[in-house]
Amino acid sequence: MRFDNLSDWLTWQESLHPRAIDLGLERVRQVLQRLHPEPPPFAVITIGGTNGKGSCVALTESIYRAAGYSVATYTSPHLIRYTERIRFNGVEVEEEALCAAFDRLDRARGDISLTYFEFGTLAALDLFYRAPPEVVVLEVGMGGRLDAVNVIDPDVAVVTTVDRDHTEWLGSDREAIGREKAGIFRTGRPAICGDRNPPGSLSDHAESIGAQLMCLGREFHGEPTGPDSWCWRGQGARREALPQPALRGAAQLGNAAVVLAVIQQLDRRLPVTQAQVREGLLGVRLPGRFQVIPGDVTVILDVAHNPQAAAELAANLYHLPCTGRTHAVAALLGDKEIAAVVERLKEAIDCWYPAGLAVVRGGDAGLLGDVLEQAGLASKTAGLFDDVAHALAAARSAAEPGDRIVVFGSFYTVGAALGREAAPGA
Repeated sequence: MRFDNLSDWLTWQESLHPRAIDLGLERVRQVLQRLHPEPPPFAVITIGGTNGKGSCVALTESIYRAAGYSVATYTSPHLIRYTERIRFNGVEVEEEALCAAFDRLDRARGDISLTYFEFGTLAALDLFYRAPPEVVVLEVGMGGRLDAVNVIDPDVAVVTTVDRDHTEWLGSDREAIGREKAGIFRTGRPAICGDRNPPGSLSDHAESIGAQLMCLGREFHGEPTGPDSWCWRGQGARREALPQPALRGAAQLGNAAVVLAVIQQLDRRLPVTQAQVREGLLGVRLPGRFQVIPGDVTVILDVAHNPQAAAELAANLYHLPCTGRTHAVAALLGDKEIAAVVERLKEAIDCWYPAGLAVVRGGDAGLLGDVLEQAGLASKTAGLFDDVAHALAAARSAAEPGDRIVVFGSFYTVGAALGREAAPGA
């Protein structure tokens, strides 16, 4: 074994490949063929999209676990621990098992260079093949067509939403981005879309390859029937009197409707009863997605980091009003559309605490501070902070009972706050 601990493995992987992001499947496919040339011995659900991927993964996992199936998930990035990325029946992978997978992968790859993300994806797949569970849920890291998880043919592919993000790699508009995300669709297999207005490129690609495209608001629907209930219908089926999913936020009903469309498509292979759907909706947990930590000063954690997610966060804040002021601890990666994010949230925030992120691609507080000044928000800015911890401490010091603190901008941002405010899953 090259290393005997996870930290050393991850540090080595960060410098293994000349480029941190190198989209493409050929290298990943070659290594996977050496490890596991056989078809997957489990049902595969691949979930991509601009926003909502993590919520859909969590909802799918929760419902299938409630139905008694063994479920493994692969997600990225993580909030606090790398092992969060790989779960078996809701339990994070053991570091020892992950290191053993890294060692097998390192031996199998020979002279093939892999990125940090590709190494992690292949290790997850190796662990899944060796288990194996009945259901595997894979979250796309970026885009879809050339993302490492696309090396596996899914039984059902999902694109949650399509909006601007990662434009340097995926294209500058929804048509280009939609085309990349649709790359996870497969001929003759179900393709589920949660965007009520998908770009033409996504629909065109599905039609060109003969994928069975089904869109929210067209082939299936999720509709409120009361303050705490909703119904799902589509594909010749209907589910009534469903509870609202335990995840907060207006978008979660749409995410749940997408997941039920997936479950409907796999119903013959993996049947799920109405009671099991209800149990899964009520039992789902996912830190960092409009996660509310109550107290004299409420803390809200949200990984919103692009314009679409920022608009959703603003709407959620509006629908969950507080009696006092709203303080925002914000830290974003430098390649994000920071001005557009601020524009979506400026009416919802009373005081800003811009912080830096000391990570690859991380933006510094000055960059965010400049954007706030250009947006006419200098008078609402409490200062510039080196990191999230100092910004959060300043916000806590300034906040009074009845106020709330919103921490957003990146998984790194929320992860730093979670380490101080609550354990994962709280």
